[in-house]
Amino acid sequence: MKGYGKYARPYLSAFIIGPCLMILEVLGEIMLPKLMSLIINHGVAERDFGYILRIGLLMVGVAFFMALSGIGGAYFSAKASICFTSDLRRDLFARVQQFSFQNIDDFSTGSLVTRLTNDIQQVQMVMMMVLRLALRAPGMLVGALIMAFIMNYRLAMIILVVIPVLGCVIGAILTTAYPRFGVMQTKLDRLNSGIQEALVNVRVIKSFVREDFEKERFRQANEDLQENSLRALRIVILTMPVMMLAMNVTTLAVVWYGGNLIIGGRMQVGDLTAFTTYIVQILMSLMMLSMVFLQSSRAMASVKRINEVMGAEIRLTDHKAGQKEKRVTRGKVEFREVSFRYGQKDGENVLSGISFLAEPGQMVGIIGATGSGKTSLVQLIPRLYDVTGGKVLVDDVDVREYSLKNLRDGVGMVLQKNVLFSGTIEENLRWGNEAASKEELRSFAQAAQADGFVRAFPEGYGTDMGQGGVNVSGGQKQRLCIARALLKQPKILILDDSTSAVDTATEAKIRECFRTELKNTTKIIIAQRIGSVEGADMILVLDEGRIIGRGRHEELLASCKAYQEIYYSQREKEQEVGA
Repeated sequence: MKGYGKYARPYLSAFIIGPCLMILEVLGEIMLPKLMSLIINHGVAERDFGYILRIGLLMVGVAFFMALSGIGGAYFSAKASICFTSDLRRDLFARVQQFSFQNIDDFSTGSLVTRLTNDIQQVQMVMMMVLRLALRAPGMLVGALIMAFIMNYRLAMIILVVIPVLGCVIGAILTTAYPRFGVMQTKLDRLNSGIQEALVNVRVIKSFVREDFEKERFRQANEDLQENSLRALRIVILTMPVMMLAMNVTTLAVVWYGGNLIIGGRMQVGDLTAFTTYIVQILMSLMMLSMVFLQSSRAMASVKRINEVMGAEIRLTDHKAGQKEKRVTRGKVEFREVSFRYGQKDGENVLSGISFLAEPGQMVGIIGATGSGKTSLVQLIPRLYDVTGGKVLVDDVDVREYSLKNLRDGVGMVLQKNVLFSGTIEENLRWGNEAASKEELRSFAQAAQADGFVRAFPEGYGTDMGQGGVNVSGGQKQRLCIARALLKQPKILILDDSTSAVDTATEAKIRECFRTELKNTTKIIIAQRIGSVEGADMILVLDEGRIIGRGRHEELLASCKAYQEIYYSQREKEQEVGA
């Protein structure tokens, strides 16, 4: 738990007050059996009603004091644990937000969700339990032992035989439980990942009629979690019978031996009653401690998983950036002998020997077959990934020299997979610029050819998008994402095949807007249709991670065989559709 002290310090008073109030409750519990013995030994035996009433009222006062202490202890323990884990969850989420794409690739999304929710919840539950029982259980154990020895040290020796035996049994149980809880949390990861994937892709599942397949896959993951949960919880189930057996055997031994002492006149009935209560308190405190240790072993498995995220080395940072204050002002982009591969050091390069120059305000088109490295190339500009070799420069400065914020502030990117968030259309557009006026929102929506259909909605820009923008078409979603990027007014605009769902007439209007409204913005456009980049200042043709052709449309038609094949095959399809 090293490094977790900073989450406790702001709530230190609650961490101290809660356990202290629990100790006060324990003092009351220790007093009550002794007071009861006094009533039996003196009040009942001597038939002194006044004595019984006085001691009885004292017991009521102690019980009321215990209730107040217990309520206060529970409140401060809950406050401390909830606030602690709330801050921990906040920092864990912030840590995930700092992750590079490569870091996120190391963890499944479902696993990160489990760590942010279930694992944090396990820590919270155990912390609450520890704050309520960490002093209460030992306090009851010590207090009851002292009172038992004061009343009859020979009889109290029985419990000293039971405690070591229980300690060994509990130790064996905990040793077995810890790895099982770790496996259980891993299985929960797998289940959450499957649920998330099925819900996100529910339309694909239904269109391919794969509901039965997904139900079977979920059943297997669910049963796997069930089996591993039962395997882990059998340890918890075993603990209670063992403790109850020890409690009952010890109580029988005490009653048998104590009964003989009463018959022999060496012990009073009230003392045996109180002594039996103290024995139960001792064993109950041991039971509480065993539950604390058992749940702590589960929490430690969760803490280990949380630490894996908190301690993960962030693969892409700007800590060594030499020009953190520099901003993108012109939009010049240059690749110098760039190579790139994902993850493995010995893996095959996705890009090799990429070199080109895009001057400020130019439009660069990128064409190539699926898997040729187009998306990988543009992701290097805002440093979503870092190059393996060579350099990417923006405004003649290596992108690694910028702060990530300043670099990405200067780059607008519409990803291949268009993403909208829950909320209104206006809230989604303001991702590009929170401070934008309504006139600016509408102006850039018009530029992206989105204003018309947005205003056709009854609520206009206040229309709720639903989760992921489920109530707009693919083409409308693309245009909203383009409008969001334009609202950012970047110096470099990257469109990753982001007009594929837009009809050619609308796409032509968007391209015209780029030429007139974004004269000073460098535009890098990945497209499948040559018509989307036909008017670009430079077109790059990629194949297997290498540039095999560059130039304007007319130059490539004359010199690049791959470009010719793409162009003429698309012309033939257009003619067939027209016919």
